[in-house]
Amino acid sequence: MLIKRWEEEIKPKLQRELKIANHMAIPQVERVVVHMGIAAEKDDQSMIDELSGQLALITGQKAKLCRAKKSISGFKLRQGEPVGLKVTLRGKRMYNFLEVLFNLVLPRLRDFRGLSVSKFDAQANYSLGLPEQTVFPTLPIEKIKRIKGMEVTLVTSTTDLKQAKKLLLALGLPLVEKRK
Repeated sequence: MLIKRWEEEIKPKLQRELKIANHMAIPQVERVVVHMGIAAEKDDQSMIDELSGQLALITGQKAKLCRAKKSISGFKLRQGEPVGLKVTLRGKRMYNFLEVLFNLVLPRLRDFRGLSVSKFDAQANYSLGLPEQTVFPTLPIEKIKRIKGMEVTLVTSTTDLKQAKKLLLALGLPLVEKRK
């Protein structure tokens, strides 16, 4: 299990590599946020419930319905309408999800050669998009009525880009410098 490997192997190794004296200052993944946009299904409550159930099967936690904060006429969006589903994972569920994501889901993607390093934001968090939910092995493919993409954000405790890269590489995220 990844959580066990983190405590016993990866954390001490990272502390030595980064030359950090205090073990509380070691960078770590604080939370993982999985988000799925549902603006196209905003009027179909049964589809929203189905997508919420699928997200719960994928992450092991119930999804939260996100609503529009304000109206935007250009997008035909009214305040209070559902726009997305999100799940915030921490602790054991987060490490279980990361293990499935790194070892099973990413290798199943078509033409997968690694993830780009350019997906880090200014706070050293990493975001990646998945084109469909069918790549998760916990989801029965025959029950999926509509293919939806999702975004996964790995929130780290550091703001240093080099430390965040080393952390995610040590956990098993397949990063590549430049993709051709």
